[in-house]
Amino acid sequence: MKKLFFLALAFFAVMGTKAQTADDIINKYMEAMGGKAKLLSIKSVYMEGTSVMQNGTEITQKIWKVDGKLMRREISSAMFNGVTLVTDKEGWNMNQRTNGNFEPMPAEMLANAQLEMDCAGPLVDYAAKGHKVELLGKEDVDGTECWKIKLTLKTGRDITYYFDPKTYYIFRTSTVGGFGGRGGGGGQGGGQREMKMDYSEYKKTDDGFVFAYKTTVVGMGGGLFFEKIEVNKPVDEKVYKPQAL
Repeated sequence: MKKLFFLALAFFAVMGTKAQTADDIINKYMEAMGGKAKLLSIKSVYMEGTSVMQNGTEITQKIWKVDGKLMRREISSAMFNGVTLVTDKEGWNMNQRTNGNFEPMPAEMLANAQLEMDCAGPLVDYAAKGHKVELLGKEDVDGTECWKIKLTLKTGRDITYYFDPKTYYIFRTSTVGGFGGRGGGGGQGGGQREMKMDYSEYKKTDDGFVFAYKTTVVGMGGGLFFEKIEVNKPVDEKVYKPQAL
């Protein structure tokens, strides 16, 4: 009898997983983030945050995004400065070794980096954007049984998303090469290393947009804390240019 009871539990657990689809999870995620219409209404984002390295060095990040047109990330500290600039046509990285000159991105890097211009994030209208999704069931992430979805981008790169089953916020992303998803903690570097990024401290802006105000690269400690997030504010034309501001 006891064996039958546990078999029944296992059966219903499996059926519960199969009853959910990737689209069910993504729809609940979009609802948690304010709804699909709210996400698609994001035309520009400015994010400003700070992180502290293990040696005590403070790093500041400033990120500008204009939907489908721009992603600019500036990183500055007492030890180094860096700029990544991507538009719908070109991309550059600032090279400190050449006195801060901006160097063009290789084509493959540019194609992946341009995905960060998507202000709503690649999960929203993923099929129309040429991406594919697959539900991989559940997986324990630091004690939370998260829903696990693999998103295959149109460039061929995969991003694995882990969703908190209680809030349906993104708990973690995992990818090779750097790019994560909606938010500001990704980056294009990383070569072929797997990078896992945790998202937490979700809050609404004054105008009702939901963001994770803390991102943490798993295994690196600390975290990036966003002190300012502004949505749909005017963006100065000079931000589009490959030059220091």
